[in-house]
Amino acid sequence: MSRNAISFIGESDAIRAIRDLLPVVAASSSTVLITGESGTGKEIVARSLHDLSHRAAANFVPINCAAIPKDLIESELFGHRKGAFTGAVTDRVGRFELAHNGSIFLDEIGDLPLELQVKLLRVLQERVIDPVGGTKPIPIDVRVIAATHRDLEAEIAAGRFREDLYYRLNVLPLNTPPLRERASDVPLLLQFFAKHHASSGEKPITFAPDFTYALQSYPWPGNVRELSNLIDRFSTLFSGQCLELKNFSKSLLPKGMLAYKALADSGELPQMDPALAPGTWLDGPSSGGLFDELGEEEDPEEMPNQVEQMTFMSQALPVLPPEGLSLKHRLAEIERDLIAQALSRTNGNVSQTARILNVQRTTLIEKIQKFGLREGT
Repeated sequence: MSRNAISFIGESDAIRAIRDLLPVVAASSSTVLITGESGTGKEIVARSLHDLSHRAAANFVPINCAAIPKDLIESELFGHRKGAFTGAVTDRVGRFELAHNGSIFLDEIGDLPLELQVKLLRVLQERVIDPVGGTKPIPIDVRVIAATHRDLEAEIAAGRFREDLYYRLNVLPLNTPPLRERASDVPLLLQFFAKHHASSGEKPITFAPDFTYALQSYPWPGNVRELSNLIDRFSTLFSGQCLELKNFSKSLLPKGMLAYKALADSGELPQMDPALAPGTWLDGPSSGGLFDELGEEEDPEEMPNQVEQMTFMSQALPVLPPEGLSLKHRLAEIERDLIAQALSRTNGNVSQTARILNVQRTTLIEKIQKFGLREGT
């Protein structure tokens, strides 16, 4: 399987939607704006669009707008002529000219300086570039694909991004979903990366049910990139082995997974039946792979935040100080205090604490990590 297919592994609705949409978007030459968190595969989507298009025989030219110093990025994008500035000892062809008849991928477009945004807008409008120090514009035929992890509408409101450029870029929008929103794809990704990172001549690593459950329940803040790097680490250190979370070193795990490790050590972590299809758990069926104590499927869009609900029920209405307060901060303090009290009452037993607070264990684990609480706190 090619590296371009890595982020498309899975059978979740989100991944199926992207796979179905790619050929349609690739057939056009209109500008594409890909949004999504870091590590969700935005460049892979861009490469796939190029490979599926009629421009596939020409160059795909990527450039990270956040990685190049401000005083060099204009030259990188549009090229320069000899003598245009100190150090310009020869002519240089820019990325746009290199991508002629092909595609250019402007990654992290939200970090492009405002003065360059104006020049990029002209390129999109007139399809010509002006090399630094040049005397005449150069016509180009390039498909522009841009990507960002930023909220560009918020950047516009803050004065950091041009509204006219945003509308020029956002002709065909695509969004790459975070891994936590397609948790049912994690087992398939684990299998792929275990094979991908296996040492030459060695069998891929495998995961015991407790470890698989934790990996699927973990929210993956670094998304597919984080998962790949973690499996690379495990494959290097434990080549060909079956890994059990309860016997695993804490120092090799992400901090956010330590609560799952504690549950595995105490025998409280739910188990996945290895004979069942990936993403199917003994607790019951779910598209996301996360379950409550009774195994009933819950819709996160419709489910109220039960900890916050309980907070309002258990607290008298506070007196609002004259200077006001941060409601979000105040609710977080109340929530942390109630969770700490419940943990203390159950001597740190996470399952009992979850029942007392009427929340899922996985939700409670994430909040314990968020507030820095310990068992028995």
